[in-house]
Order: sequence, then structure tokens, then C-alpha cells
Amino acid sequence: MTQSSRRHFLKTSAVSAVAVSGVSGVTVGSASAQSMTQPSNVATKANEISNRLFADDGLTIPIAEKPSVSKLAQGLDRTMVLGGGGEYYIAWYCGFFHGLIEAGLDMVQLPEMVVGTSAGSYMGSSLLSGEFTRLRTEFDFFGKFPQIFAKLTPLTQPNISQMRADQINMSATDGSIETRKIIGNAALAANNKLNGAHLEKLAALLTGDSKTSWPTRRMHTTGVDCYTGERIVVGQQTARKNGIPLAHGAAASSSLPGVAGPTLLGQRYVMDGGSCSNPAHVDLVAGSKRALIITLTDGVTGAILTTIPHPIAQNIEGVKATGTKVKWVVAGTPKGVDLLDPKQIAGALRTGYERSKIEAPAIKEFWA
Repeated sequence: MTQSSRRHFLKTSAVSAVAVSGVSGVTVGSASAQSMTQPSNVATKANEISNRLFADDGLTIPIAEKPSVSKLAQGLDRTMVLGGGGEYYIAWYCGFFHGLIEAGLDMVQLPEMVVGTSAGSYMGSSLLSGEFTRLRTEFDFFGKFPQIFAKLTPLTQPNISQMRADQINMSATDGSIETRKIIGNAALAANNKLNGAHLEKLAALLTGDSKTSWPTRRMHTTGVDCYTGERIVVGQQTARKNGIPLAHGAAASSSLPGVAGPTLLGQRYVMDGGSCSNPAHVDLVAGSKRALIITLTDGVTGAILTTIPHPIAQNIEGVKATGTKVKWVVAGTPKGVDLLDPKQIAGALRTGYERSKIEAPAIKEFWA
């Protein structure tokens, strides 16, 4: 579904469907409303069973509700957060980091910890695994590379199960755990086989041999458990414990409901990490000395892949409140851009590269 059709759906669904709003903010049919008024006995037992069985996998870290130092970032100096934004933003990132490296910034070694979500999970994984360095030297970066990239991310006509997941995702008005469960349920029920291989190929291009291991301890990917709605954070330790390759962590973080995935991590099916109200998961770097945070939008303006509110500025204020110094770069998007359209890749690559020339001096100073 294109960005324009997503917006059209949002405008028309409120008047064209005989529905009521559930407590989670997701529109539900009237036949289901009565069953959602209070948890059933089986729902309570199901939560108890799930919590007991998955208590030891170490993959869940609750989203911070108030400013607090992250155990992952405590004692670190330079941390980096890379938010999400579809194929457009992966290409923008590639151009941006290509330019930063040209400007003399060692973006592979400088950050002591990287938190990546969706597009950011691919970029961070590519950087820290060393694969991005190879891509820069082996391909004509503004010629052959975007052609290969575009072939791996073709648009496909959605089937009705994909449309259901997409439209439910684009109906959410809050980021509560109840909402995330409903979106996750739709994601699990969507037939995304047409796009499954594309994620695998894109992961292989950007992360290389990380399909079998988690080679870097500094990389953390994020996602949302489709069944429980909990935040999933994968680092080297938990990846090895649960048998999760880095490429799968990146693919799970990019598993947009109704488009691709969900992706199995350990024994959890995981969807896009942006499906919550802390879409870049900046709280995970709270407490580090300095955090470079790069997001596609400011959370209010620009293209979107979900209608869950994204109070990014508020999220960042929570990080600052722990004593972390923050430099926030907002990439921005051209008006009317479709974040999933491979035709945007070449332009996004060039736009990111040009932006790097503007930001490089300030980043050098910030991380000096």
C-alpha cells in the first residue's frame, strides 16, 4: 500500500465501517467489542503461561516509562541510535554514512554501542559487521549499488491478509501494549511469503556472513513480540543464547506488518521495532556520556509507516534527563515520498550523501 492510499484509508475508515473503538485505540468490529470489556479467564492463564515459559530467554526489556539509566549504556561514552523508515531510509543511511566516512569519521569504530530499529538495524549491522566497508569499495556507490538494492526490494500487490494487517497498523491511535498485541495478531495472520525472500536477500547484501552469527557485541536490534506486545532487544549475548544471527535480528526489526515477516527470533515471532511509542528506542542509550541519535522524522511531520504516535522529542528529553548529551539529526523526507518504493533508492542515496557533508563537522566536534 502506498503512502497516499494509507492516508486515504485513514480518512475513510472512520465513516465507512460500522465499528467501535477498543480500549487500545484500534478500531474493532462491534461483534468483538463485548468480548474485550474484560480479560477472560483463559487470557489471564495464557499470560501466566507465556511469562513462565519465556522468562529466561532474556530478549525483553520494558520500554522506560520515566527517565532512567539503561543497563546497556551505563558507563559508555559514545553511543548511537539509528531509527527506522523503510527502504528509502536504508538508502539514505548508506549515502549518509558513506559521506561521513569520506569526511574522516570512523563510523565503524567510534560508537561503543549502536541501537538500530528497522532501517537503522540494517545500517548499524552493516557498519559494525564490516560489510558496509566492503560495499563501499567493491561497488560503484552511486551507480551499480542502487540498482542491486532496488532489485532486492520490489513492490508487490498486497493480498487481503496483508491489507488487513496493514490497515490495522494504520488505524492505531496509541502505542499501548494492547494495541501492539492486536497489530501483532494481524501480522502473524498475514500471508507475506511474496516478500519473505526479499528480506533474506537484503540482509545478505548488507550484513554478509552475519546470517549465521552475531559477530559484534556493540550492535543491538529492536522489535516487538507479536504475541505479547513486549519490546524485544537483541545483543550478542542474548543472540548467542537464543541462536539468533545478526541478519535475522535486522530482518525482524524491519518486519513491517502486512509487508514482510514476522521473523522468528529464538521462539518469538517479532515485528517491526517502530511499532510502539518509542520508535527509535532511545531510552536504551540513556546514561551514556554522549548519544548521536538519527531519525527519519521528528515524529510529527514527514512520511510514516504506522499511525502510532511517535513523540520522539519527548523520548529524547527523557534521555537527556539522565545526564546524556544528545546530538539529534532528523533526516527528513521529500513531500509525498513512498518509503517502500524502490524507485526512491537512488535519490535517497544521493540525498543522504549530501546531508553528510553538512553534518560531518558537527558530529566530529560532538564526538571529539
